[in-house]
Amino acid sequence: MRFVCLIYNSADTDGTLSQAEGDELVRAHFQYDEELERKGIMIHSDALEGPDSASVLRVRHGILSSTDGPYVETKEHLAGIYIIEAADLEDARNVVAGIPSVRVGAVELRPVRLLTLPQ
Repeated sequence: MRFVCLIYNSADTDGTLSQAEGDELVRAHFQYDEELERKGIMIHSDALEGPDSASVLRVRHGILSSTDGPYVETKEHLAGIYIIEAADLEDARNVVAGIPSVRVGAVELRPVRLLTLPQ
């Protein structure tokens, strides 16, 4: 099964890590990423720029509109993603438990829905 792990940081804690703590968190992510790649678990991971660089796009009645920022005012923002393969939800939870950012933020785990069309 494929899962998406959405890493959330809190606006209350953004910028509270020292440079050394932030560097250690990034180093831990790189090490965990390499471990997941070696095991064939991780399909992709990336960190995201802050919510001030986000845009929300919509097309309504053929017209593209764009709104700056994330969906709504919130104290948490999407900070990164992992796309993984796991045997089941419990296996995926174990992978999430090892993501370094889960110690300072939160990780939302969602199964990927595979879309198909009728034959």
